[in-house]
Amino acid sequence: MKASRGQIEKALDAPPADIRLFLLHGPDEAGSMALGKRLERAMGAQAERVDLDGSALRDDPARLADEAASFSMFGDRRWIRINGMGDESLPAVMALMEAQAAGNPVIAVAGAIKSTSKLLKLALDSPMAMVFASYQPDAREAEQIAAGIAREGGLRLGPELARRIVDLANGNRALMTGEIEKLILYLDASPDSPRDATAEALDALSADNPDSDAAPLVNAVLGGDLPAMHRELGRLVETGTAMAAVLRPLITRAMLIANIRMSFDDSGRLEAAIDSAGKQIFWKDKPLVTRQVRLWNAQGIARVIQRLAQAERASRSGKGLGDLLVRHELLAITRQAARER
Repeated sequence: MKASRGQIEKALDAPPADIRLFLLHGPDEAGSMALGKRLERAMGAQAERVDLDGSALRDDPARLADEAASFSMFGDRRWIRINGMGDESLPAVMALMEAQAAGNPVIAVAGAIKSTSKLLKLALDSPMAMVFASYQPDAREAEQIAAGIAREGGLRLGPELARRIVDLANGNRALMTGEIEKLILYLDASPDSPRDATAEALDALSADNPDSDAAPLVNAVLGGDLPAMHRELGRLVETGTAMAAVLRPLITRAMLIANIRMSFDDSGRLEAAIDSAGKQIFWKDKPLVTRQVRLWNAQGIARVIQRLAQAERASRSGKGLGDLLVRHELLAITRQAARER
């Protein structure tokens, strides 16, 4: 059954005994992951977590129902987390719904899946499943999310600074979390010892070069042009551009592609889906964006967004190692796009 935000949050905070599956999907995968944290907190630190993915369920469809009905060997609570679920997991989910017993809750993050997905239809039609779609929040919602993340870490974040962080992160929840975590560490804030965020602290931590032009790299990576990617990375390294500054426009474009792809999959009309993006696409970039939408399906671009968000956080962990990890991710994404050309 389809759930509202209030319904899914309430259920994840106190999992009902009659709900066997929480299916979280949509282009804002970071938002789905944040919802998943609510179930993790509800189950408790001592709970046993079983991690599965779509390929494991495809190869052994009976395993999900077995895991959902099994007892923890340590006598603690137990729950199952699935990443990367798609229609290949349909037999496993059917088995879960048809099982005589399933006492351990299952949560699945499916990313952007088509509205025609058989898995999605099964979950929507079942009273034993709750389905929620996460979309990138608008500016006001993003500011509220940023303030909430800060509050949980003991940081008091005013509206103006929340707006700046949203702009820095292009509204991406994972990137906002990274910016706020830096502020929390910098100001030595904690829930037991709250601190006020300041513009001076945010300025001190924002070392990105706003004048860098990452557009050629964005198009090279998402368009699968390996020679251009290497050339543009070299150019940006020469100018001393921080990797985090490169990743933000990449994530923005990837999320744009995800939204257009979802519209295209629903309507079957690519030109109309491109036009629906309006001023988000500069008229000269329309041919490039159109090719990129054709290259990436919904699940593929959702994985790209997740990998870029993880790379952004890695770039903050230490300059040498972080930049190396970022380049590795960009190479992997470009190669994937090149295979689809």
